[in-house]
Amino acid sequence: MLSLFHLNLSEWIWLIVASVLIGFSKTGISAFSMPVIPIIALIFGGKESTGMILPLLIIGDLFAIYYYNRHADWKDIKALLPWVALGLLLGLVVGEYTNDEQFKIIISICVILCLIILVYMEKKGEGAKVPKGKWFYALTGILSGFASMIGNAAGPIFSVFLLAKGFKKDKFLGTTAWFFFIVNISKVPMQALVWHNIHLKTLLFSLMMIPAIAVGAIIGAFLIKRINEKPFRIIILIVTALSAIRLIF
Repeated sequence: MLSLFHLNLSEWIWLIVASVLIGFSKTGISAFSMPVIPIIALIFGGKESTGMILPLLIIGDLFAIYYYNRHADWKDIKALLPWVALGLLLGLVVGEYTNDEQFKIIISICVILCLIILVYMEKKGEGAKVPKGKWFYALTGILSGFASMIGNAAGPIFSVFLLAKGFKKDKFLGTTAWFFFIVNISKVPMQALVWHNIHLKTLLFSLMMIPAIAVGAIIGAFLIKRINEKPFRIIILIVTALSAIRLIF
């Protein structure tokens, strides 16, 4: 079964690590999902990697929903979804007319922009000022949809939105879990039927990674109330930045 993917031992180890990080990010520290994008893109290529990651993210979303389903804010989710749909369609069109190298560069740009947002929020902390007007729904939705479609990198954008709304931890985690589950499920037919990067082999790989995602999810749920987040976030920011730059060159 493993030979179907023509991967060496080092690549399998990185994919297992990436899957653990997906689980951990869904129930714990969201920044841990950022290195996953460039890691899998380096192994499978730009557009193909988004199809490999998507089912893994959906599995991770299910774990997050299990832990935090009662805390979602459906009013904000519903307000964002029409704008997210527009962003998804924009990302779908852009991805359709770019080659693999261009696609990887776009992924890198999305990741780096999200890193800038994360660094800004890390530096400002509770003193960060973000807009709260109605236009912010439209901007957040479109950017989240586009970044999610192109590189599965919408997490930091959505986090800024939730911060603007003053969400506390449980509500933050519950709303995030349901929002990205809906967005990720919506992307499956687009990628399968238009980009043709989700197929039986992709789903087989996802099933093989469920134990790794589960381990990450359990660890994330256990540590989220006990861990000092800042040192870990700094490490992840550095690793992700280096990986994103590596995608370009």
